[in-house]
Amino acid sequence: MFTSFTVTARWLLLCILCVPVVGGFVGVVFPALGYFPAIGATQFSAQPFATLFATTGIAKMMLLSLFTGLGSTLLAFIGACCLLAWCYQTRFVEKLQALLSPFLVFPHAAAAIALLFVLSPSGFFARLFTTDNDILVTTSAHSFPHDPYGLSVLFALALKELPFILLMALGVMSQPIVAKKISGYSKVGASLGYSSVARFFLLVLPTIFPQIRLPLLAVLVFATSNVEIPLILGPNNPSTLAVAVLHWFNHIDLSMRLLGSAGAVLQVGISSAALGLFVVGERIVVVLGRALLVNGNRRLFDNAVVVTGVSIFAVYMVLIGTIMYSTFAYSVASYWVFPNLLPEDTTWLHWQTVVNAIEKPLSNTLVLGGLVSTSSVLLVLFALESQMLKPTKRVMSFVFSVSVFLPLLVPGVAFLYGLVWLQQLVLQSATWFHTYIAHMVYVVPYVYLSLAVAYRKFDARYIVVAQSLGKSPWQVFVYIKLPLMLGAILIAWALGLAISFSQYLPTLLASGGVIPTVTTEAVASASGSSTRLSAVYVIIQATLPLIGFVLAWTLPRFMFNPKQGVS
Repeated sequence: MFTSFTVTARWLLLCILCVPVVGGFVGVVFPALGYFPAIGATQFSAQPFATLFATTGIAKMMLLSLFTGLGSTLLAFIGACCLLAWCYQTRFVEKLQALLSPFLVFPHAAAAIALLFVLSPSGFFARLFTTDNDILVTTSAHSFPHDPYGLSVLFALALKELPFILLMALGVMSQPIVAKKISGYSKVGASLGYSSVARFFLLVLPTIFPQIRLPLLAVLVFATSNVEIPLILGPNNPSTLAVAVLHWFNHIDLSMRLLGSAGAVLQVGISSAALGLFVVGERIVVVLGRALLVNGNRRLFDNAVVVTGVSIFAVYMVLIGTIMYSTFAYSVASYWVFPNLLPEDTTWLHWQTVVNAIEKPLSNTLVLGGLVSTSSVLLVLFALESQMLKPTKRVMSFVFSVSVFLPLLVPGVAFLYGLVWLQQLVLQSATWFHTYIAHMVYVVPYVYLSLAVAYRKFDARYIVVAQSLGKSPWQVFVYIKLPLMLGAILIAWALGLAISFSQYLPTLLASGGVIPTVTTEAVASASGSSTRLSAVYVIIQATLPLIGFVLAWTLPRFMFNPKQGVS
């Protein structure tokens, strides 16, 4: 009975992940081919694509998406490798994980707004290095944000994605089997005289890369199709393709939906091209790596790698410190003349303004995040348990693994608009349900990634002992696994909250704008409102997921202590 229930949960999880993505993509492909009965287009045609490729600046939009997505992912991956190569065998790696974790839960929109506070022409660093005499020279030469080459977008995406790649790699390296393998390889490498950096790139990285490859590809797709960061930091004329698609879909002229649908399909092509280039680059690195393995060199640019790792860590620490100061200072500044480092006067008026206006967005955010995260954790737990109780064949296991990442491997702009169209056909007035499903599509993969690591680490001897005492599968699950995995479950729940809190495009589209959240309000304030109000929204956006993680870290100490429970 319990086994059947978990298998049902596994299929339900697959449906939640695959049906919205596949259905939504089909809902975009038809308008892209000219078929959209709602506006009287009932004939299939290639005209939307002809109009798309005749659009001014379309080539630059495509190149911007490809360049910022591919460049930021490579930069983040190389940076994460340098950080790991520098400290993977030291205790500092645990501190590094704790220090960079806040960047992981920091919403993309909040991160982009916060970077404006420190890197813009009137930001903290401009204030720090500008005197009254060279204000005009400094501001006129500044290219951040909105530079025409998308470098500010690339930099912001790389900063945001590096912690995710780093934490994924550390999660794989901490798995008992992998950790044992890495330890053995490192001892052999050290006995042969290889440096710590060389051992990481030649022995450790090839061991962990297959397990972080799929999340890395998901990062690449996300980076090529992200909307929030290019919308706030990117060039406007032309913008990245994803931002242009957003504008076309939101255009008052409904016929622009055909152009937007064609653009969404083209976005899939751009993301696929980025994946193809990444795979080609991966093959080249593999060939070069084999040559490095047999050339006998015991060191691989060790000094450069260590300096890069230290520099990246220093950049993060400086940014974290300056962002915290600048954001809080903006939120309470009443009058702040450039280039002074301190506001002339402070006020709580901006906080009062936001507090008076945020009641509904805040309650929507908490209710939506709580529902989505809790149901995602339960669904993933049962799905993982079903894999333990009734393992599938290797092919089905691969299909399941790919399906879990499907929402991350297909650009959001390519299926969210189609999903909204389908939702309007089926349940037109169920706005909350539509928004809930749209959030689930993005939250479930991250919750699955988090809990799957914990499941792989679980000591199977507890299960064997319980079964030998006559405990049934559901008793083992409820009385053995859940208490021992309580910390990991709460961390996954907090991660689900953070992912749900940060959703901008799914919330905006699925709700039709009638369910405002803190993130949608923050992006709106960054687009046209006061910098002071944006600062308050950034602090609230950063605080909400942090509260979730604080609860996840502290609740197990009061609810259950695993060490006491198993002694």
